[in-house]
Amino acid sequence: MVGRSPDDPAVAELERRYLAREGFNVEIEADPARASAARRRRPDVVVLDLSTSALPVDLYRRVADAVRPAPVVAVTGPLDPAIAHALGDHRVERPFGPRVLVAAVAEALRDGGPAQAPGPLRAGRIALQPRDRAAVVGDRRVALTVTEFDLLEFLMANPGRVFTREQLLDAAWGPGAGAGSRTVDVHVAQLRAKLGEGSPIRTVRGVGYVLDA
Repeated sequence: MVGRSPDDPAVAELERRYLAREGFNVEIEADPARASAARRRRPDVVVLDLSTSALPVDLYRRVADAVRPAPVVAVTGPLDPAIAHALGDHRVERPFGPRVLVAAVAEALRDGGPAQAPGPLRAGRIALQPRDRAAVVGDRRVALTVTEFDLLEFLMANPGRVFTREQLLDAAWGPGAGAGSRTVDVHVAQLRAKLGEGSPIRTVRGVGYVLDA
């Protein structure tokens, strides 16, 4: 996956061609700030163009957290050494040729290995299989929308941790998605109805929600 700089849309297409020529299957995410949506695509590696980002470290960390365990190759302009160090082990500095980018992606894949499909998550009578995007309560399979599944997966992956509505928006909808906090309340209510009696999602008054393991 290539996340491009929104100020230079031609860059991502050029990088895609470099990688496709070497046999990589590449998808482009137009706005790196929404790269948490990449979790649904399960990328093996992400090439993140930070050349024009005002806050490269902040954006890098948000994307890296969203796509983990997939490694991230940061594409940058000249940087202060301290900032460059914060951008992980895989970085390409402009200007560069096609071979440099391809080599960086290959190295990231070797170091990180292929992204492993996550194992099942469990909370009480609920079992969630991220690989198949299947949700089961007891012996009953539950049909969830994409967003409901992503929201439940995030909560089940972090049991006992309280999240604000804003944090849940970022996790399930992506930063800058434009949805309001009321959207979280509506989806939580829908999840509770589908999960039935004994839903582990608990409201923390004045804060947000937590999943009780």
